[in-house]
Amino acid sequence: MNATLDKFGWPDSVIRSYTHWHVLLRPAQVTLGSLVVVCEEPVTHFGAVSEAAFTELARVVADCEHALSQAFAYERINWLMLMMVDPDVHFHVIPRYSAVRQFAGIDFHDRGWPGPPVLDAPDPVRAQALPALHAHLQAIWRSL
Repeated sequence: MNATLDKFGWPDSVIRSYTHWHVLLRPAQVTLGSLVVVCEEPVTHFGAVSEAAFTELARVVADCEHALSQAFAYERINWLMLMMVDPDVHFHVIPRYSAVRQFAGIDFHDRGWPGPPVLDAPDPVRAQALPALHAHLQAIWRSL
């Protein structure tokens, strides 16, 4: 495992593991259903990812987008590869919404819509929804 997996709550936050990639629920929910997709390989440059991992990434992307669409009917989706603080190859997957979404009795506002997502100050109240959100997304992934 790598430090990026640890930072984002591995193994408790795992929604689905593939051979080369892990899909984790992002602990700081930028928008409803925010994920982190982390490469298991010990690489810090996207171009260093193995051919097998690149091939598998197509399935991971399709599964993420299908599951999030089914779960929350997002309008757009952003795949961000920042890798400044956490250098292991990973993506932040941010579903985007023009209107408030509600889950587990909590309102989720997309404060950046229609511009870039606002990553720096997620609402701490959203953390209350994490257990239910994790279970909901795992159930959807099982049906894929």
